[in-house]
Amino acid sequence: MIQNMPFKEFFTEYGEANLYEIQEVVGKGSYGVVAAAVDTHTGEKVAIKKINDIFEHVCEATRILREIKLLRLLRHQDIVEIKHIMLPPCRREFKDIYVVFELMETDLHHVIKTNDDLTPGHHQFFLYQLLRALKYIHSANVFHRDLKPKNILANADCKLKICDFGLARASFGDAPSAVFWTDYVATRWYRAPELCGSFFSKYTPAIDIWSIGCIFAEMVTGKPLFPGKNVVHQLELITDLLGTPSLEAILRIRNDKARRYLSSMRRKAPIPLSQRFPNVDPLALRLLERLIAFDPKDRPSAEEALADPYFYGLADVEDEPSTQHISKFEFEFERRNLTKEDVRELIYRERTDLGVSSPDAPGVPPWCGPDSLYVSKWS
Repeated sequence: MIQNMPFKEFFTEYGEANLYEIQEVVGKGSYGVVAAAVDTHTGEKVAIKKINDIFEHVCEATRILREIKLLRLLRHQDIVEIKHIMLPPCRREFKDIYVVFELMETDLHHVIKTNDDLTPGHHQFFLYQLLRALKYIHSANVFHRDLKPKNILANADCKLKICDFGLARASFGDAPSAVFWTDYVATRWYRAPELCGSFFSKYTPAIDIWSIGCIFAEMVTGKPLFPGKNVVHQLELITDLLGTPSLEAILRIRNDKARRYLSSMRRKAPIPLSQRFPNVDPLALRLLERLIAFDPKDRPSAEEALADPYFYGLADVEDEPSTQHISKFEFEFERRNLTKEDVRELIYRERTDLGVSSPDAPGVPPWCGPDSLYVSKWS
């Protein structure tokens, strides 16, 4: 890590750079760099994502615009908060942008990997937060589409927040929306079976529910539930556990190759989850079974899952808000062929529209103290 990184090495010709004191670089990727910083006016710790050469590819710039817009509109205690977008005074020639988020200490992938002593209480509270976030997201008619442990941020006090909405989509109207899927959407291990091998699919809230079920199983066991090496292997692993799906469920698979593979598969009986996961709370397994039902119509909504007996004593419907559907006018840009100049202007408008605070987060279970989990402190 780079300790006390001078802002001149991180910021490029930005008048707002003195608003933040860079502490260290905490992540790097193809998009650029993420640094932990301190707001010099409030003392608040933040994460700043520097996105390099944002307009090199209009499709990637549009993805960033989409994520910024969704995080501005989806304000919830279990969704990472976007605080500010740093842009230069001149909007014509800039290449980099800086997006300021609340700072979280690590992600769920790291928590699962480094904590081999997670308790049933941790599992329950983690799943509750994720379903509470999904209830809110789905009530806005938004589908995340890429839920996985690395896209769930975590703090040592057991708080989780969903992040990375770059592949999310808003749906308008009552009919399930169609979308062109690329292979990296919904990392294969967490991808619902109705999407396996399909490059053009209908999507519904059930795809996110499946992903949450896979993540929950990984929390409980410490290992991915369906670590497929390819589409066929993925379906093989799924059916090894869940059994051969019904003909009705197979017909929901849009990809011809995957559908033929399932139709010709030898009959498999489902393995009881209590046999696959001994010593796990039966109520937890009963809910997991619902979340990873092969047929999407058999999976519960997030709201229905929150009412499951597994959450008795923890769930509070007053603390599980919904929201209004996102207006289709917010995403009118999706129906146009945007130029670099169009995306520049739209990102500027998003900065202007930022400024609403997230609601206060509720308390945590009494056993979940400020250092309940071992997490990397980005150091």
